[in-house]
Amino acid sequence: MKIITSFFAITCAVMFVQSTSFGQTTSSSPSVATSPVAAPAGGSDQAEMMKQMMEMGKLNENHKLLADTAGNWNYTIKFWPTPGAPVQESKGTATRKMIMNGRYLVGDYASVMQMPGPDGKMKPVNFKGMGLEAYDNVKKKFVATWMDNMGTGIMMIEGTYDEATKTLTSTGEEEMMPGVKTPIREVIKFTDKNHMSLEWYETQGGQEFKAMEINYTRAKK
Repeated sequence: MKIITSFFAITCAVMFVQSTSFGQTTSSSPSVATSPVAAPAGGSDQAEMMKQMMEMGKLNENHKLLADTAGNWNYTIKFWPTPGAPVQESKGTATRKMIMNGRYLVGDYASVMQMPGPDGKMKPVNFKGMGLEAYDNVKKKFVATWMDNMGTGIMMIEGTYDEATKTLTSTGEEEMMPGVKTPIREVIKFTDKNHMSLEWYETQGGQEFKAMEINYTRAKK
């Protein structure tokens, strides 16, 4: 019981410190957060754990990178269902906002896409998607999830940011049908404060191909 109570106290203390940490501690460049190390044996275990947890909860330039993309966006999308298939195009809107004192970014996306109906003919379908993005100080990686009204699963990816090219490259896999897992690679380029782009690659039959391309323009106020 003492261990549980002590850990609860540590967690509460960390939560209090984290709520006021952004703006007080930033890094000079992305990927500067340090990973935790094993706490030393002895009576200082709990103090060391709290110190490490506090450090892992601080925001840095990686979180600011996401925060800079908050706002309303318009986008155009091109996608290819299979390699060599005719391109399909549509337009949509996105709303991106930071939550939990700047720790996570939630994105809501909406568009109208042409999808095959029960009779095989194409018809317009309202598409809605939601993504959650973050920078994990422990992993030293950007992490993201995705869900939409076309499925019931939650896809997860993680990646790293290259400051020189302003590009975030993430990898993961999607499982659209039981046992059928497709490796994916996502490349986001932060062109400037009003423009960004996304390229989505899938590997099928051992060959990678670009399955989707999205270009975002910040909506005018």
